[in-house]
Amino acid sequence: MNLQDDLNTLLTHDPFIRYLRVISELREETISELHEANSDKIQQLSGRILSYDQILQLSNFNSIKGIPLQTD
Repeated sequence: MNLQDDLNTLLTHDPFIRYLRVISELREETISELHEANSDKIQQLSGRILSYDQILQLSNFNSIKGIPLQTD
């Protein structure tokens, strides 16, 4: 198996999707922190946002984020 196959398998499990939703929420919270940040903090927050984006893109979160979970 390769990484994409592993991710596709994980995407069939509600706990993993919930995990990705938390990552997405953390990303949005970090973006909102940018509005009040000084220039030093902006660089740090930008790095966190980039990390969250990479996780979400790697897992193809945009394609599944609107799908309801069995426990929703």
